[in-house]
Amino acid sequence: MESRNYPEIAQRYAREVTRGKIPACKSIRLQCQRFLDELKAQRSKDFPHRFDADQASRVCKFIERLPHSKGKWARSKETIRLEPWQIWILCCTFGWLRKRDGLRRFRVLFVVVPRKNGKSALSAGIGLYMLCADNEFGAEVYSGATNEKQAWEVFGPARLMAQRTPALLQRFGIEVNAKNLTRVQDNSKFETIVGDPGDGQSPSCSIHDEYHEHADDGQVDCMQTGMGARDQPLQVLITTAGDNLAGPCYARIDEERRKLAGIGHNGGPPLDDETFFVEYTIDEDDDWRSEAALRKANPNYDVSVSADFLKARQRDAISTPRKVGVFKTKHLNLWVAAKAAYFDVEAWRKCRDPDIPVRAIDAIELERLRGRRCIASLDLASKVDIAALELLFPPIAAKPSIDDPYIRIGFYFVPSETVLKVEAYQGWDAQGLLNVTDGNIIDYDEILEVLRQVRGMFQLEQVAYDPHQATYMVTTMVKEGFPVLEYRPIVLNFSEPMKELDALTKAGTIAHAGCPVMEWQINNVVAQPDAKDNVYPRKPRETAKIDNPVALIAAIGVAIAKEEEAVPTSPWDDPNFSLTGQN
Repeated sequence: MESRNYPEIAQRYAREVTRGKIPACKSIRLQCQRFLDELKAQRSKDFPHRFDADQASRVCKFIERLPHSKGKWARSKETIRLEPWQIWILCCTFGWLRKRDGLRRFRVLFVVVPRKNGKSALSAGIGLYMLCADNEFGAEVYSGATNEKQAWEVFGPARLMAQRTPALLQRFGIEVNAKNLTRVQDNSKFETIVGDPGDGQSPSCSIHDEYHEHADDGQVDCMQTGMGARDQPLQVLITTAGDNLAGPCYARIDEERRKLAGIGHNGGPPLDDETFFVEYTIDEDDDWRSEAALRKANPNYDVSVSADFLKARQRDAISTPRKVGVFKTKHLNLWVAAKAAYFDVEAWRKCRDPDIPVRAIDAIELERLRGRRCIASLDLASKVDIAALELLFPPIAAKPSIDDPYIRIGFYFVPSETVLKVEAYQGWDAQGLLNVTDGNIIDYDEILEVLRQVRGMFQLEQVAYDPHQATYMVTTMVKEGFPVLEYRPIVLNFSEPMKELDALTKAGTIAHAGCPVMEWQINNVVAQPDAKDNVYPRKPRETAKIDNPVALIAAIGVAIAKEEEAVPTSPWDDPNFSLTGQN
């Protein structure tokens, strides 16, 4: 087998990505630039890490001596040949060491890549390396997933690779069993694990395939906490995108994106943590219908995933709207809404205004909103989960435009006991995005307090409310002189404003902060048009909350009604009407 200079290949890949010779999304470009910057920075005495070319090469050499387990290459008994992007990932993960003790810098490898790009083979190779060649006594390697079938997507290829490489078995003393790989001399093992395993394991490596399918982080956390006795454990999270924006996978991706956006060469301090995050996808402004999008999102384009196959799937999605979501998720790595989602999540994301703070309590302090007209809307459908308060600021002009859009700010009231039960809520609470009230039910007095604050800051024209669960609040608001308006949740009231919100989103004429809580809820809204093309917001399942979109739709309904009221009924009602002018 030819000898390859793996660190040089990794550096060349990073340079070509940063120079635009290899198409890649912003996340990959940032990580490549970080790699090149840190190779220079390691010369500094103050930089805490060094790049070890031998360690980087070692894992690549090991994996390239393993046979393929699937497809045409397995049939012809070829060994794995790593692509430059894979070599770059491996060199970064295994090559960076801490100067103080010589142990690996990165303890988590988080790879988000579309289907058919060789992620299972790469994971299997890493798993075998960690079992055989990482010099960890009594190594424990686990392939984890939500079900046994998925766990075997990594362990199965690893087992076949080992079985078809007698020299490997002999060299490292590995035994191939029905459900695990073992090394008798030190009780090392590689096996599957499903669901939350509880305590008892001491993993040196855990690999979690299709992380987006995990409803919570029970398995991931359990594996991570069990690694405490290991010198340099490695956790591999590998996945395609999904549709559960309230799940742990998307929350973690969002966190890693925000970290990358603030690294040194991008305006912030150096990023120094133990996670190496790799996300292959397309950027916001890319046309998903183009071949360029396919190349950018799929690093193994026309290698393990054929160009013809991807183009065929793309054509299917263009011609069949119901296939768009699956195509974007599986082949472009875009997080999409529920399969029957009404709103276009990509269009919603593009309406984000970076000048609007994500925390609602900060957003209402914006100077540009001071004294503006404001419509408030409440959805109090639940006392034990999310209660929604939406603030809608109509444009200054008669009609919204990109330069003068509607502005939306949302509050999310959740009881503290509910937050403790829902992992996604805990993450949002940590970011200060939720208004958490004490106890097991929502304290409506806290909602009233926010409304009082809003009334003192803006021209509060209306507080729309669904009468369900609202008796106490409405009684109090009436006593305090709030301009309340009952807005019943019926098709007649919701159909047109729901269509209007969709139109505003696609036109880019409604601005928001890009809050992940609202994005999740927007993604949850489904609607089935009736015979008269009326629509009504519904949720696909009980756990999928839509309280804030419902409140926002009601606020838009009030705004539309006010616009219609403002239209002059005759020329004499128009203040601009003149007998001498052109009017």
